[in-house]
Amino acid sequence: MRIIRAKDYCEMSRRAAEIIASEVILKPDCVLGLATGSSPVGTYDELVKMYKDGALDFSGVRTVNLDEYCGLDITSDQSYVWFMHHHLFDRVNIRPENTHFPDGKQADAQKACAEYDAVMEKTGRTDLQLLGLGPDGHIGFNEPEDFFPAGTHKVALTDSTIQANKRFFSSEEEVPRFAYTMGVAGIMKARRVLMVVSGKSKAGILKEALCGPVVPQVPASVLQLHPDFVLVADEEALSEMEGAQ
Repeated sequence: MRIIRAKDYCEMSRRAAEIIASEVILKPDCVLGLATGSSPVGTYDELVKMYKDGALDFSGVRTVNLDEYCGLDITSDQSYVWFMHHHLFDRVNIRPENTHFPDGKQADAQKACAEYDAVMEKTGRTDLQLLGLGPDGHIGFNEPEDFFPAGTHKVALTDSTIQANKRFFSSEEEVPRFAYTMGVAGIMKARRVLMVVSGKSKAGILKEALCGPVVPQVPASVLQLHPDFVLVADEEALSEMEGAQ
């Protein structure tokens, strides 16, 4: 495990973007696993700046996103397809056919999950998987469970996740209650995992995830077992982890 301490969210975003940019430069046809939510927005902004400065070329990059809400149309400004186009894809030269998401409109959960597992298998091993950290320790939408789910699966969102996400919707009632998400095995197969964490509110769960036991009740704790795990976090998020560099 490698921990990179950043002063604040802006520095965290820049440092994380530099790691992703290095991957793209060294391997122009790399596979990036991408995340949504507020944590990676600054990272995507930094990548866009690098692209506009002529430092990055996304034309050969392929992506697989972690998750998608069930039932939302991709034109909804709350869908993760929309999110990725708004924050990254429409701002760089990535090819649309090289971007992949679970099909949130597919009502047959078994079919939707099998199809996304097949997409990931065809795309090949993820070179770098970007993650945020949920308030209950979830990664993707892998919520606290009695086991680590392996493949893509449909998950009922916990109340803490619904509460955390309701700020993106007009009301709590509009927050979808289910999502399709890449499983823990899919995340752990990535050659490198990069997590970005910011803010005092994440300090406790970050310490629990990385300093406590590896248990499925704290899904992110499994990252302790990854051979190339990099955490980029700001000072507030690291405030409960003594000695973190």
